[in-house]
Amino acid sequence: MTTEVIYNRIAMLRAERGISRRELADALGVHYQTVGYLERGEYSPSLHLALRIATYFDVAVEVIFSTAPFARLGSATESA
Repeated sequence: MTTEVIYNRIAMLRAERGISRRELADALGVHYQTVGYLERGEYSPSLHLALRIATYFDVAVEVIFSTAPFARLGSATESA
């Protein structure tokens, strides 16, 4: 049985905005350990939770979650 991985940028968004795991968890109504599980890819969110996270950060759900690894920041080639 293959487990599908959902990649996410939750930790990056939290760091950018100075939000702790506990603050995010409280805002979402989940246990703070759930946020850790999500960030490490040990738990895939329900669609409802994924949408609530996107709403919390005020971004599209695709900005946070992907079925493919995200490109490393700064690795995209820049055109002149």
